[in-house]
Amino acid sequence: MPTLSDIITTGRVIEAHRPYPRVVVSASLWQTLISRLSHGESTLLGLWGDADAVHMALLDEREGGVIVATALTGEGPIPSVSRVHPPALRLERTLRDLFGIELAELPDTRPWLDHGRWGLRNPLARYAEAAGEPTSYPFLGAEGEGLHQIPVGPVHAGIIEPGHFRFTANGETVVRLEERLGYTHKGVESLMAGASIEQAARLAGRTSGDSTVAYAFAFARAVEAALGIDVPLRALWLRALMAELERLANHFGDIGAICNDAAFALLHAHTSVLRERVLRAAAACFGHRLMMDCITPGGVAGDLTPEGAGQIRELADIAGKAFPALVELYDNTASLQDRTVGTGILNPTLARQYGCGGCVGRASGRNFDVRRNLAYAPYDSLRFEVPVRGEGDVNARVWIRIQEVQQSLALIEQILDAMPTDGTLRASVGATGKPAEGLALVEGFRGDILAWVRLGADGCVDRCHLRDPSWFQWPLLEAAIEGNIVADFPLCNKSFNCSYSGHDL
Repeated sequence: MPTLSDIITTGRVIEAHRPYPRVVVSASLWQTLISRLSHGESTLLGLWGDADAVHMALLDEREGGVIVATALTGEGPIPSVSRVHPPALRLERTLRDLFGIELAELPDTRPWLDHGRWGLRNPLARYAEAAGEPTSYPFLGAEGEGLHQIPVGPVHAGIIEPGHFRFTANGETVVRLEERLGYTHKGVESLMAGASIEQAARLAGRTSGDSTVAYAFAFARAVEAALGIDVPLRALWLRALMAELERLANHFGDIGAICNDAAFALLHAHTSVLRERVLRAAAACFGHRLMMDCITPGGVAGDLTPEGAGQIRELADIAGKAFPALVELYDNTASLQDRTVGTGILNPTLARQYGCGGCVGRASGRNFDVRRNLAYAPYDSLRFEVPVRGEGDVNARVWIRIQEVQQSLALIEQILDAMPTDGTLRASVGATGKPAEGLALVEGFRGDILAWVRLGADGCVDRCHLRDPSWFQWPLLEAAIEGNIVADFPLCNKSFNCSYSGHDL
C-alpha cells in the first residue's frame, strides 16, 4: 500500500502550507487514503469542509508523518470515509451541515450540528415526511423483550452544557447509548472567516474554556507555521508553563469529580482545594484564572515576574506534598475501587482505531502524546514520561490522570529552571502579501488539539478549523457504557470528560 510519502509525490502539493504538506489528490488517491485508514496504516487527525473542498489530516504513527489531503468537490462526488472508517462519521455529518457537501455513500445522513433552527433548511423534514411522523431527531432503535428507553437531557440538573443521551436499557443494564450534541453551536469557524489574526486568536481561546491555553497555543503555532515566524525563546517556555498549569488544574478537577460521582466527596474536596490553588496562582502570575488571551500568535501577552515564578514553585511544592496522601486515599478505599475498577471498559482496539488521545486513549493502551510523538518546543528539550495502561476502565483513566499530575509537577520545575531569565516576548505578526496556510497539533489535557488556518494576502483569516480531542472520544463513550448499569454512567462520563463546547464549534 502506498505510504504517505508516496501520496505526496503523486498529488499536487500546496507550497503555501507549513509545516506538514497539503496535497490536492485525485479520486483514486482519496480512495487510497481511505484504504490506509481502514487497514490501520494511518490515523485520522481531522476531516473538515471548505467552500469547494474536503480536507483530511492523517498521521502515520510509525513514521511520525502528517499530511493534509484535499479532495475538490468540482471533480466529481467525494467518497465517504466513514463508510469503511467509522471515526470519520460525525465529522462528515458536520461538514455536510456546515457546507452542504454531499459525500458519496455516507452511511448516516442525519444532521449533526444542524438542529433545524438556522433558517437555511430543515434537515429533519425529509425523515418526518417519509415516516409520517412529527419532525424530530430519529434516534436509532433497539428491539427486544423488556427493553425501555431513558432520555436524559439536553438540559441537565448540574451546571453543565446541554447534550441529549438516549439510553436503551434492559432493567438497569445499558444495551445502547446514543448521543445527540450540537446544542451549543457557536459559529466559531464562521466568525473567524475574515477576522484579523488577533481577533481569531481570541475566538480560538474561547472554543472550549477549560482548554483556552491549549487552543490558543495550537492556533498560534498554526499561524506561526503559515507565516514562518520564529517565536522568542522565553515565550516558548512561558507557553509550556501555562499549558502544564492548565493540565494540572483540569486533572485535579477531574480526579475529584470522578470520586464525587461515586459519592466520595472527601477526595473531591481536597482536589478542589488544589485546583483552586492552581487557578489563583495563574491569576496572580498571568492576570486570568484560565490564562485566557495570554498566548498570542508570535509569542505571549505578558511576562512572568521573579515573584510569580516563586509563587508557582511554592504551588508545585505544596501540591507535590499533598497529592500523594490523596492518591493513597483513593487507592485504599475499597468502596471507591468497587465503583471504578472494571467499570466502563474501552476496548484498546477501538481506542487505536479512533486515534483516541489523552487520558482516555492512554488508559486503553494507545501510547501517543503530541508533546513527544510530534515534539514541539520546548517539550523537545524536556524530560517526561507518558503514562500508559491497558485496563481501559474508569480506574485506569483515574490513574493516568494521577500519573500525569506527577509528570506536570516535575515539568513545571524543569521549565522554571531552564527558562531564559530575559528576552523579548513576542515576534511581529503581519501580512506577507501572499496567501499562506499552516497546521499545528498541541497536547491539551484531553488529548491532541488540531488547528488548521488559511490566511489571505492581507493577513486576515480566510478559513480556520479547530478540532477538539472529543470528536474521537464521544463516540467511544457510547461503546464503553454498553453492558454497564445506568447508575454508572455519571462515572463513565466524567472519566471521559469530553467537551461539549469544543465539539459543538
